[in-house]
Amino acid sequence: MIITVAIPCYKSEKTIERVVEGAKAAILKRPGNDYRFILVNDYPSDNTFEVIRKMCAEDEKIIGVNLSKNYGQTSAKLAAIPYFDGDVLVYMDDDGQHPSDGIYLLVDKILEGNDVVYAYFKQKKHSVFKKITSNLNSFISELNGTKPKGVHISSFLAYSKSTVEALKKYDSPFPSIGGYLNSVVNKVANVEMPHQSRLEGSSNYTLGKLIKLWLNGFTNFSLLPIRVVLFTGIIFAILGFIFGLSIVIRYLIGFRMLQGYTSTISAVMFFSGLILFSLGFIGEYVGRIYMTISKLPQYHVRETVNAEKPKDGPGR
Repeated sequence: MIITVAIPCYKSEKTIERVVEGAKAAILKRPGNDYRFILVNDYPSDNTFEVIRKMCAEDEKIIGVNLSKNYGQTSAKLAAIPYFDGDVLVYMDDDGQHPSDGIYLLVDKILEGNDVVYAYFKQKKHSVFKKITSNLNSFISELNGTKPKGVHISSFLAYSKSTVEALKKYDSPFPSIGGYLNSVVNKVANVEMPHQSRLEGSSNYTLGKLIKLWLNGFTNFSLLPIRVVLFTGIIFAILGFIFGLSIVIRYLIGFRMLQGYTSTISAVMFFSGLILFSLGFIGEYVGRIYMTISKLPQYHVRETVNAEKPKDGPGR
């Protein structure tokens, strides 16, 4: 059995060699199994790809993929798909927080017949900000249907071969892998394992990147935002009708009308903001449709090492 490990790399020149060596040693503990590595450099402005190039020269089973610019972790993951060669695909981070011994915990669960298996870190060694945003991301993903209920998602995960084949057909320029897979596979599982401390540095995820991730999940695989806007409009239309009817009734029975402009201005500003917000969400959908039919790429590969030109896959 060949286990392929794909690692999106971002400013990881000081850590990637240690992560790969640890994963390689863990895979070779079982006789008869072999490994492949796909290292996707998502930040071509530092020395990371030079380190990857050296690793590729020392081991022909390691493939180096250098993207033309920083596209984000999701696109970097998809950039590895066309170069997949093996029986199971495992994704790991480049910071050393994912335990190499956990690879077979994921792989064995895939061999039981699951399509996707996520590592579940009960005690995460993250900052408070990362823990809060991670939990919020999980809640939003479950709300908009981009992950199964009750499943804990993480970036340490494994895909079956058939799942990888399904991902080769995914070519949206606003990728949300979890949302896509949730529409084509249904056997998803968790494996609990410990979380390790980072080898170097701190998390590269910012609030802006997380908002972009959530927006992709909402607008790519869910009509929930549009429906929320629709029902909000219906509710306020009903409230407006009731308010107008109450004014007429008060006038007919002799009550004085409400005086002053403050309440009127407040109401106008509130409803104007609500309308603009609704139009903005609709515009987001329309803009994404336009950029999708314009064939906006998920990523662009600048160069590769130890890799033949892929025959298929979502890349550009």
